[in-house]
Amino acid sequence: MDFIVLLLLIPVAVCSPVFLPVDCTDLYNRGFGQSGVYTIYPGGPVSPVQVYCDMGCQDEPDSGKWTVIQRRKDGTVNFYRGWDQYRTGFGQASGEYWLGLENIHLLTLRKSYQLRVDMEDFEGGKTFVHYSTFSVGPELEGYKLSLSGFTDGGGGASLTAHNGLKFSTFDKDQDTHAKNCATLYLGGWWYGECHTVNANGLYSWGSSTFGIGINWESWKGYEYSLKAITMKIRASDSNVSN
Repeated sequence: MDFIVLLLLIPVAVCSPVFLPVDCTDLYNRGFGQSGVYTIYPGGPVSPVQVYCDMGCQDEPDSGKWTVIQRRKDGTVNFYRGWDQYRTGFGQASGEYWLGLENIHLLTLRKSYQLRVDMEDFEGGKTFVHYSTFSVGPELEGYKLSLSGFTDGGGGASLTAHNGLKFSTFDKDQDTHAKNCATLYLGGWWYGECHTVNANGLYSWGSSTFGIGINWESWKGYEYSLKAITMKIRASDSNVSN
């Protein structure tokens, strides 16, 4: 009898689900309201990846929850890289980085996302654009870009011309040009014939040889390289995880 009583007193382990955030929206909804570097799991528990979360301002409740997928701000990271690095990602989430095509694909496979692109020039000017839908297809389809629902915050619709295009690097040419656009314009991007946006082009501190810098044609043209550009995505309201 005493033995049975002792067994009853042994605590029973209770398995509680482990919180594995898919994106910054998940983190925000769990109370992580401070902008900074966090770990997310776009492909499940075996695929942790660090990202910068733009959680916005407390007095603007709808301004945050953004998962940054690309950031340029000071030229400290070389973005002229090959396919494997663009596929897996590179740089540091605390600074300049590219999240990786496979991670971006996995994110947009699991939820519906919107895209915002923030830009800044060297004279202090800032602008943005917004798309209500954004996704990247699987590698077998060339990590094809899909976006729609453009809202102009002042930057213009240059990125719309890249809708439906495959991603290209200097060692994997998937553009529609006779030559390799990634080689011609020193970047990795959804090139066509060749670009109206070159967000991963050469960081050149303002002036740019035609088409080679961080160009956004409808804002600054082909001979101006931006000081900063950030691409960030946020889960649409219809499928936000709680």
